[in-house]
Amino acid sequence: MLNEAVVELASHSVSLFALALLAFQAFAKEAGYFFGRRIALRNENPGEGVGVVVGGMLGLLAFVLALTLSFSSARFQERREGTLAEANGIGTAWLQAQAIGHPRGTEIARLLEAYTQQRRVFVAADRLDPALEEATRATNALQSQIWGHLAAIVRERPDPAVASLMNALNTTFDLSTAERFAFALTFPPQLFWLLVGMSAVAMSALGFQLGLRQRPLRLLTLLLLCMWTATTTVILDMGSARVGTIRVGTQAYDWTIQGFQGGVTIPPAPAR
Repeated sequence: MLNEAVVELASHSVSLFALALLAFQAFAKEAGYFFGRRIALRNENPGEGVGVVVGGMLGLLAFVLALTLSFSSARFQERREGTLAEANGIGTAWLQAQAIGHPRGTEIARLLEAYTQQRRVFVAADRLDPALEEATRATNALQSQIWGHLAAIVRERPDPAVASLMNALNTTFDLSTAERFAFALTFPPQLFWLLVGMSAVAMSALGFQLGLRQRPLRLLTLLLLCMWTATTTVILDMGSARVGTIRVGTQAYDWTIQGFQGGVTIPPAPAR
């Protein structure tokens, strides 16, 4: 339930999510400062080794942030490369369908044009957008129609050109499944709560250390908190396909659709 609330908040507004995360970490830091200052008022020589422990915590937190940032970046790159591979696969299948010299090949090419539009909608849709489910259903229906036309061609003329078209269409459909899987993978909630928990503990320890020294350094710690918050927000945004503002673009599909315009023109044979 809490995971859904966090995702809903991030989907609604990344700025609100970052502000809530910043406020939570600031509260943890001030709580640590409060207890550290109380101990300092009771002890003339407090906390000899606190700095070492706090430094270790911040170093570990920075290391975990770097690892999770790399993880999120890899997931985002996987989705982006998947769109390019799928668009290229559709374009290749369309060209082969146009060149096969069969009425069903022309129909396959027409269906592939509609198929590309649905794949573009799938990539651009929001997490709860009804168009997402509709694009998935339309994709499955178009795949069945395209494969039915191909099966008829194969039974009529099982030649190498048809076999090449079959391979191109099979690759295109496989790429759509891979892309759907890549978009279904979200940022693991366990990893997110690990980041939030480690940040809260590290900021509490930092506040405790500052409380022992009775030096709040609120401006500098606020800058540090903003850095942690910005990094954590970017990690969640990139790691989740349809949450936040960092999205995979649809340029590859747009370029493929532009390539469909005008069809394929067969020039006259050159004079010998």
